[in-house]
Amino acid sequence: MAGHDLIDDYLARLARHLPADAVAELADGLAETYDRQLSAGLAKDAAATAAIAEFGAPEVVLAAFVRQSPGRRTALILLACGPVVGACWATLLISEHAWTWPVPAGLRLAFGLALVAVVAALAYAATARTAYRRTRASAPGCLVLLLLDAGLLATAATTVPALRWPFALAAAASLTRMTLTARALPRLFG
Repeated sequence: MAGHDLIDDYLARLARHLPADAVAELADGLAETYDRQLSAGLAKDAAATAAIAEFGAPEVVLAAFVRQSPGRRTALILLACGPVVGACWATLLISEHAWTWPVPAGLRLAFGLALVAVVAALAYAATARTAYRRTRASAPGCLVLLLLDAGLLATAATTVPALRWPFALAAAASLTRMTLTARALPRLFG
């Protein structure tokens, strides 16, 4: 680690909550700061204390990493665009009398429950403040959301008798969300 017990303890506290690569990056920065403090003439304990003070309390550092985590940011974006995409699909489903489509009731129920689970997972990740692991809940939610969008597109494409503007709007909204979600997945599972 960084070479001083205070710094090692500080990094160990963060390692319980952050990914290893983030802790390694912090360790490098702390080591440089510690060395700079030693070069400025501080004793080892004072240099370690000054380096830690420069970085901030572990809770502050953790909160900053959580705020910037890919999982939390993706969850916030998907939750923000969800009502718009939902309104596009609601317009299509109402205009095409979706309640008459040949879709089994069990499948409709499963879709609804899956959608509720996705929203819950995204909300759980988006509201994380100091728990980095919570932000990772968005990854499975994103995968399920991709499947739900694909299922809606396939069902509507095979059921809607003619291409009309509500279908084009809903399809464009879902395809845009699918693209954004697919682009975020490597960062969420990385």
